[in-house]
Amino acid sequence: MQDAVRQKARKRPFLPPEFVRAMLAGHSALGIAFAALIYVVCLSGTLAVFLHELYRWEQPDAPVVTQPLTPDAVAATVSGAYEKALAAGAVHDIFVLGPNPVQKRVIVHFHDHESGVEGDWLADETGTLVAPSHTPWSEFVANLHMHLHLPRTWGLFLVGLTGVALLSSLVSGLLSHPRLFKDAFALRRGGARRLEQADLHNRLGVWGLPFHVVVSTTGALLGLSTLVVGVLALAAYDGDSEKAFASILGPMASEDETAAPLPDVARMIRQVQARHPDAAFASVNIQHIAKAGQVVHVGMRTPGHLAMANTYYFDGTGQWLGDGGLETGSIGKQILGALQPLHFGWFGGFAVKIGYGLLGLAMTVVTATGITIWLARRRAAGRPAPRWENVWSGVMWGQPLAIAAVAVALLLADAASVAVSTYLVVTVVTIAGALALPDAFAAGRLLRAASGAALLAMIGLHARAWGVQPADPVATAVSMAMGASAAVLIGSALVPWRRARMRVSANGL
Repeated sequence: MQDAVRQKARKRPFLPPEFVRAMLAGHSALGIAFAALIYVVCLSGTLAVFLHELYRWEQPDAPVVTQPLTPDAVAATVSGAYEKALAAGAVHDIFVLGPNPVQKRVIVHFHDHESGVEGDWLADETGTLVAPSHTPWSEFVANLHMHLHLPRTWGLFLVGLTGVALLSSLVSGLLSHPRLFKDAFALRRGGARRLEQADLHNRLGVWGLPFHVVVSTTGALLGLSTLVVGVLALAAYDGDSEKAFASILGPMASEDETAAPLPDVARMIRQVQARHPDAAFASVNIQHIAKAGQVVHVGMRTPGHLAMANTYYFDGTGQWLGDGGLETGSIGKQILGALQPLHFGWFGGFAVKIGYGLLGLAMTVVTATGITIWLARRRAAGRPAPRWENVWSGVMWGQPLAIAAVAVALLLADAASVAVSTYLVVTVVTIAGALALPDAFAAGRLLRAASGAALLAMIGLHARAWGVQPADPVATAVSMAMGASAAVLIGSALVPWRRARMRVSANGL
């Protein structure tokens, strides 16, 4: 009997210890190498989930449109956009985004590839363009998440690579912690802060695992899309990237610049609705408008599909050119249509957005605590890195401050050109300031208080510009959420810090 017990006790673990150690080393190396990038992408991505709400907060006097546009209203929007583009000297491509369950505005964009001139307008439910769109801070947040304000191709590639690193970290993290699921509800409180951080890191990683995998995978695919198309071109189209793009994005406009009438978009929409009676207008993209080579991509959304819309292709005369297949096409096409809504949580209404926001915040915390744990282990092993502890505190708590400072600068200066420079300056100053402080604890406390103060400044400047109760109730809700976040940040900085510092110095970070 005793021999049987000993044999059971000596049962080999599911994963060999050597394999677990190798995975832990790989997990740490990936986290350290990409930590700052992953953190910035996760933090900005959490904000980007609510991008359409931020648009409404920045410009709360714009029309709110709750129903899909009629075909005639879409035609009126296209006509108005064409007139605005003519006046601006940017008659080339026009894009109209209609209201949908995710956002409640009619957004018009036109641009000219050669001159670089572009314009953004907002329209009402009749299709009348009523005001230029002016949301520089929201656009800053979106571009920070999508391509880090780098040249677009390189930025997308780097963000895609960050998604790959995050996914790899998730896999290696699972394999390096065999008891991760068994200890899914173990939270040690009151002891060493390092153990608290480790439990928080592991629990948030497990509880949000499906979300983390989906978001990192879709982010990697979206970011590396150019590379994927390049590989597809080499593999299936003998290196012809234009054919590869056309197979994914649909037919492109030709170079025939002969003048032609505006396309009859209303008739195209009705043609789609004749085939799909429950389809509602989502968007229209007209390439080389009013030219003989123009092509029209009409986006229509039908219930029961994850894709935000399916695309139908027409030439300038209204001739049917095909169906994008994002709703009912091949598995690959349907996956393509699902990437963006799955990545940002832009499906299922506002409740899904709230869930994505909370899980995105959890992913941000997982990233932050990962580096904190690694630094604490160094300290516990007698190899402290105090300067790196301060630097990480400057990154971790300096980014919310930098993003909020951009909003403050834009509300004061009303010039989009100050956004990136403000962000870079505040990022550098917060890291340098953290290095100048006695320790990471003091740096984090000061930066949390500063971030909360910046959020309060945002609310105050917004109220000065639009009133305490702006026309759009969503703007009021966003300001209230910012106020709650400011209270949490300032409150955490004002916790009885002597006791907290004594516990940190006694037990390690």
